[in-house]
Amino acid sequence: MKLSRKLTDLEVLEEIQSKSNPHMALNHLYSQYYQPLEYYILQNSGSEDDAADIIQEVMLVFVKMVREQKFRGESSIKSFLYSICRNLWITELRKRKSTAARNERYEEDKDQLSLDVSEQIQRNENLKFVMDLFEQLGERCKQILTLFYFEELPMKEICERLEFSSEQVLRNKKYKCLSTLTEQVKSSPSLIQNLKNALRHE
Repeated sequence: MKLSRKLTDLEVLEEIQSKSNPHMALNHLYSQYYQPLEYYILQNSGSEDDAADIIQEVMLVFVKMVREQKFRGESSIKSFLYSICRNLWITELRKRKSTAARNERYEEDKDQLSLDVSEQIQRNENLKFVMDLFEQLGERCKQILTLFYFEELPMKEICERLEFSSEQVLRNKKYKCLSTLTEQVKSSPSLIQNLKNALRHE
């Protein structure tokens, strides 16, 4: 819809303030300022769709501020619209950046969770493998190795709990248990590797 003439800033303000649906003023604003506002959005990482959405919001904000007498023509309408547009678009970009950062963190957390689950499954498999071997060593060796490797108790506490006469006696027994364990798996390199993985914090 073409206007017979351009409206002055004062006429735009008067129409917005006096009419419930100021078509003439809005048509004037769109015809005069849509392209320069769109250009600003396009030059600052936006698309044509982004520009259309932001400019529509700019017009709504402008009309609201005029009717609430928060803008009375202290500056030109052009500069005021630019200011609204810039603020709205900066807010939108920050929101998108925050969303992108959250999505990136989510993907990182998801990958880490997958890794943690895989590691936990592997630990559980290693644990079952080792506990099956421990069962074949006898109850005393099973107790010593379980407390040391899986409950991670210090030798002093294990010595007291299992009532060994000294830590050295306990260390000697632990060494014998491990020697027996190694004998059981030495014929298979894969079993030896599984055992090392399970007891890697020795």
